[in-house]
Amino acid sequence: MKITHVTTRVLSTPADNPLVVGLPAPTDTREFVLLELGTDQGLTGIGLTFFGAALTPALKVALDTLARLLVGDDPRQVEGVAAKLRRAASGSGPGGLFTLALSAIDMACWDLKGKAAGQSVCALLGGSRERVPTYASGALLRAHPVDYLAKAGPRLVDMGFRQMKMQCGSEPTVAASVERVAVMREAIGPDIDLMCDINQLWSVNQAIEVGTRIADYHLFWLEDPTAHDDFPGLARIADALTAPVAAGEYHYGIVPFRHMLEARAIDIVMIDLLRVGGITQWMKVAGMAEAFNLPVVSHLIPEIHVQLVAAIPNGLTVEYMPWSLRLFEEPPAMEAGQLAVPKKPGLGLAFDQAAIKRYQVG
Repeated sequence: MKITHVTTRVLSTPADNPLVVGLPAPTDTREFVLLELGTDQGLTGIGLTFFGAALTPALKVALDTLARLLVGDDPRQVEGVAAKLRRAASGSGPGGLFTLALSAIDMACWDLKGKAAGQSVCALLGGSRERVPTYASGALLRAHPVDYLAKAGPRLVDMGFRQMKMQCGSEPTVAASVERVAVMREAIGPDIDLMCDINQLWSVNQAIEVGTRIADYHLFWLEDPTAHDDFPGLARIADALTAPVAAGEYHYGIVPFRHMLEARAIDIVMIDLLRVGGITQWMKVAGMAEAFNLPVVSHLIPEIHVQLVAAIPNGLTVEYMPWSLRLFEEPPAMEAGQLAVPKKPGLGLAFDQAAIKRYQVG
């Protein structure tokens, strides 16, 4: 199989979240760069990437330029593809636009690899399970008032979620942070897994103080409590708290994960498919985490992450952040708080042509 043609598009979609109910809809947009790799066998592989609206045009150029270097190459040789693109990009990696573009290409290559073999990507990677737990994300933001949280939590439970994530970090006092977690736990009861994302907003001492005071509310994990690259600080927090510390979404490539794991800085490894470098690199980090006896969770793009988390023995749960749902014709089905792995070959996904027509830029 050889790559014969490349198509890239930019889509600008509403920045809403269907899990948020009863609040004003956001007025901004969310930009995606879509990729299609066509082959001489008539198969098409798809990928996508995003992050940072201001740089979306540059990201499209990077993706388009790198993908066109692969015309004539076999997309199934994913390591060879990545090596060729690293050489072509020279010193522009391992982070930034290069990795975001590489990730979309790697996704499309795995999609083609699965389609050529007649197997799902999950099956190619190991096929450990047919469905995995998923948690509601983006519905309980730090901007939402406490009284909204008290109503939103039970609504998510009624939708079938057994896990959900809230945000903290910008509260004016420790007491206010504690109150938010207390209200959520009281609203959803003791049997629902509750995560709390800080997005690096606390100092190490803040994280330890607040984390200690909310221990009785039994968080499933405390996410990114301090700066993502402060491995000694994260280790201090993890040692001090009973709640597991999750981090990793901000890291580009696989090397920072090695340093983080060696420092025993976290309890749960969160991998971002775009920043790590695609499916090939994602699996390498998952293997490192397994060697340290740690579980792995995903960040964004549940439609693709379901394949990866289901394929590995240490996959814990998939973040159900529905930003990209409208891009696909038949996204993975959710039932009773779990996502089903698509059974179709490859990623089991197809871009929704109506969405492309409606949201395509230029």
